Amino acid sequence: MSTMLHPKPRSAFPALHPLARRPLAAGLLLAFAQAPAFADEASDGGTTLAPVTVSASALTLGTDAMSTPASVLEGDALVLRRGATLGDTLASEPGIAASHFGAGASRPIIRGMDGPRVKVLSDGAEIMDASSISPDHAVALEPMLSRQIEVLRGPSALAYGGGAIGGVVNVLDDRVPTAVPEKGVEGSIELRAGSAAREGAGAFAITAGSGNVAVHAEGLKRDANEYRVGDGWHDGRRVDGSYNTTDSGSLGLSWVGERGYLGVAWSRQRNEYGLPGHSHEYEDCHPHGDHLHCGGHDDHGHGHDDDDHDHDHGHAHGIPYVELDSKRWDLRGELLDPLPGFTRLRLRAAHTDYVHDEIEKEDGERHISTRFRSKAHDGRLELEHAPLAGWRGVVGLQTSRRDFSANGEEAYVPPTLTRKHAVFLVEEYALGDWRFEAGLRHEWQDIDVDSAQRDRSHRGNSLSLGAVWNFAPQYALGLSLSRTQRLPSAEELYANGIHLATSTWEVGNPDLKAETSRNIDLSLRKTEGATTFSVGVFHNRVKDYIYANTLDVHEGFQLIEYAQRDARFTGIEGQLRQQLNPIFGATVFGDYVRARLDSGGNRDLPRIPAHRIGLRLDAGWNAWSGEAEIYRVGRQNKVAEFESETAGYTMLNLGASYRGKYEGMPWLLYVKANNLTDKLAYNHSSFIKHAAPLVGRNVTVGVRLDF
Repeated sequence: MSTMLHPKPRSAFPALHPLARRPLAAGLLLAFAQAPAFADEASDGGTTLAPVTVSASALTLGTDAMSTPASVLEGDALVLRRGATLGDTLASEPGIAASHFGAGASRPIIRGMDGPRVKVLSDGAEIMDASSISPDHAVALEPMLSRQIEVLRGPSALAYGGGAIGGVVNVLDDRVPTAVPEKGVEGSIELRAGSAAREGAGAFAITAGSGNVAVHAEGLKRDANEYRVGDGWHDGRRVDGSYNTTDSGSLGLSWVGERGYLGVAWSRQRNEYGLPGHSHEYEDCHPHGDHLHCGGHDDHGHGHDDDDHDHDHGHAHGIPYVELDSKRWDLRGELLDPLPGFTRLRLRAAHTDYVHDEIEKEDGERHISTRFRSKAHDGRLELEHAPLAGWRGVVGLQTSRRDFSANGEEAYVPPTLTRKHAVFLVEEYALGDWRFEAGLRHEWQDIDVDSAQRDRSHRGNSLSLGAVWNFAPQYALGLSLSRTQRLPSAEELYANGIHLATSTWEVGNPDLKAETSRNIDLSLRKTEGATTFSVGVFHNRVKDYIYANTLDVHEGFQLIEYAQRDARFTGIEGQLRQQLNPIFGATVFGDYVRARLDSGGNRDLPRIPAHRIGLRLDAGWNAWSGEAEIYRVGRQNKVAEFESETAGYTMLNLGASYRGKYEGMPWLLYVKANNLTDKLAYNHSSFIKHAAPLVGRNVTVGVRLDF
């Protein structure tokens, strides 16, 4: 298992937005300014390897102590796994798949759930972009600038919202410094190139400081052309419009004292990427009641041909593309012993100004067809109390505000203003070989809509109980029970219009209620020794599950309405690793999820990832390390109405790396070959699976220097 070379305490919980609590922020700054120096656990100046902790867990637990499965990517493992998108970076983790929309947009799918059921955080503060609204919207976050990525599956993320019933992805970075470098300056430079899209990317990060002040700067540039697919695709070897260019940069400043730190960072990310499969063929489609009218379409015939139209995406308008511009302020802080009876205070707040334009070129002229805009803030304030009768816990407040609008040809959602607030409490108690945890959260939401439809308000209560039993050395058995509530989003309530990227006409339902999830999660882990493993099973029953119900279809164009019915998700995920000898090790891994509605005709839910099973061999010798991986993704024939089946495929990946030093500075040289057999494969979770198959053979080489 990789380790983290940062023994310094890291803050784990975000807090209330500073604009709403200016006296509090000023008081924190004054307290930090009076503190002389930050206490570093590695006071002797040597490298101390810290245990792998999950800062997104409410109590900052290690992965081995949690009652539900969690995973952490960091160090060399993260460097080798990182892709251009967050979904691609995490897709090989058990229980996680990726949505796929060409090369520019991909979000994690956890246990068959995505969109608003999977929260994406930047060091504890929510990414307030538009990626949860539609799969063609990119996550405004850059994996190459991340230090650690944490994934909490299921109900273990209650502190971040009852709506995160799939899980939480927390991306840690260094944009706000938490310590002054011992040598005055530290940083890294990384360059990489990929063959499938003729991709080139470079990133740098540098932190400098003296006394109590630290400054951090980082930046990234990526340029990737249209990518090659596997051999045998009827549309050729490259996906039209599948390019992706990215520019990202950040500047941060912190005041650091022995009791904590307070810092602020400004970041900006700009992306341009194409939208494969986008067709204007259905521009004249519109609903008549529960049916579609599309020109000569008057028979309402149905068939499982939802993707066939994607083959013909070379229309006169050319391939549309997205220009994304996200500007973000982050405020982060942590203070030890802030008040009598409390051991730590944590602050997280962010303000985001997000815009993305969907642009088309017709007769050589560029015009913005639709503009999406989100001005939002998210903040959290958390206090960890000293043990009371053996209980250790955290009490917190959270608030967010999102002003969202869409204007143009595909403005299928009216302007809305969403306000969310929450209070929560998470506690743990240790008794011998047992550790118990409990969480409680109450949240309320108000949505104002700029249309003839009525404003809506919702309330939700969530509760989780968990236990971990260390019944033998190195072994742990975890059990978690939860009841959580997700409040409907503005898009689910008020959508009404055409969405050509997904070939749908979407109709919202203002009468939607909060959906209620009852989840049981059982896991067994062995954490040390030559044989280690982690396996988990889960069953999630969701009352009033909100889903896109297809009312009618014309060729591949669907009329969908957001509806509610009870549903259940059942699955298993895990991996087992055996150290074969001092050099070689082997890992078996896999996952499976079954998602169905409880009643009706065809009850299968759409775009659920197929099962996966694989074998990974790893080797380490002196400064060399290597990996060979083969896995099989099964055929997905459990499909919803109007959805086509997807064939299975087998992938072979290889990788190798070498560690060295240059004048005392460590460097890493790596090469990886994904889809070595050049297999033509389709992602069942994608709306445009036939228009944009998965990437074919791709060889990536890179070098990273730390100083």
